[in-house]
Amino acid sequence: MFITKKHLSRRTMLRGMGTGVGLPFLDAMVPAATAIAQTAANIQPRLGFVYFPHGAVMDRWTPTTTGSDFEVPEILAPAANHKNKMTIISGLRNKPAESNDPHGIVVGTWLRCVAPDDVSDPSRGVTADQLAAQQIGQGTTFPSIEVGTPTGGPCAPGFSCSFGSSIAFQSPEMGLPIENNPRKLFFQLFGQGDDAAERTAIVNETGSILDSILGDAATLQKTLGAEDTARVDSYLESVREIERRVQMMKSQDLTGVEIPSAPIGIPSNFEEHLTILFDLIAVAYQINLTNVASFLMEKEVSMRTYANLGVTEAFHPLSHHGDDPDKQARLARVQAFHTQVFTGFLDKLDGMEEAGGTVLDNSMILFGSNMSNSDKHNQDPLPNAVFGLGGGNIRGGQHLMYPQDTPHANLLLTLLNRAGVKQDGFGDASGELSEV
Repeated sequence: MFITKKHLSRRTMLRGMGTGVGLPFLDAMVPAATAIAQTAANIQPRLGFVYFPHGAVMDRWTPTTTGSDFEVPEILAPAANHKNKMTIISGLRNKPAESNDPHGIVVGTWLRCVAPDDVSDPSRGVTADQLAAQQIGQGTTFPSIEVGTPTGGPCAPGFSCSFGSSIAFQSPEMGLPIENNPRKLFFQLFGQGDDAAERTAIVNETGSILDSILGDAATLQKTLGAEDTARVDSYLESVREIERRVQMMKSQDLTGVEIPSAPIGIPSNFEEHLTILFDLIAVAYQINLTNVASFLMEKEVSMRTYANLGVTEAFHPLSHHGDDPDKQARLARVQAFHTQVFTGFLDKLDGMEEAGGTVLDNSMILFGSNMSNSDKHNQDPLPNAVFGLGGGNIRGGQHLMYPQDTPHANLLLTLLNRAGVKQDGFGDASGELSEV
């Protein structure tokens, strides 16, 4: 370990032109003569919840064997390089999400495991991510971040439309809005302006946030060791790349000839849209802007097509496959594509070094859906995979199969407690999953 002359606070910011940019974890943030390994336990595990719609083709999602000696299935195959940090949890049921109109409530019940009309106890309507935000999110700039690509979602008669469009709930019926504009999210994360108009004015005036803090960065780097200097360089370059792509999107959307209704900053390319939102979350994790994030990759009843995959049918109609093998194969191709884009996020996290390994080592990212067989609209068994090792609180590298009717809430309760969000119970949970 390199011991610097200067001990930096974990909250050190690079300053310039009224803005501040956080830093990743550096050796210089460890007190002199203190082994970095000793600080690993003090790093708060990050929690992430990434939702994909329309369930999964379950026999192409579920490994054929349990334990550590399993073959990564087709839909999860793009993430196979992270097998040692992958935990597939099979057999779970989210009974409170079952409904005659499932698309309108499955998004909003995925992280709360309480039926939409159960308002007997307001505390039971708080989603897992928001419970985490209340406890492990208060020491960060943003207690939680809610992002996604869609606007709106399906509505179920008799229930708030929030259940079709919001993952995160702070109360039984108050769904938090999802930010889908990468440019807006970028400037929110880096504190540029109080509203969209002010952020736009600042960016038009300054051109680049990073340009304004490079002087402070150069001064700081004179006090750092070689490894820390390289980390800062790498981090600033990653932020620079995000900024460049955001600016490119801005330029593209401002012309707005072909899609004039698209908000500024939202790319027309779906993969690019997903990728830059994932990249922004990764940076937010890295520099301690947040410990909790949720991501709605696409809405239920999506009519998106995937011409890039040779799939011409709209997503939702294709999900009603009627057990047709050809349709299931095309649907699995779409679902594997979602995994592929998500894997880029895992790669980013695993490339960010910090005490205890990487940011992915210190994270628990649930990748799943609140629907099983999309043709049957059922919630049993759900596709669930957790990525990351939670700072040593997750074993990783295993496939676990639980008995039928084991509550999905058991997994959420487990993740909360492993992240230090102590809960005696959650939703309809019957207990923790000790094997995870």
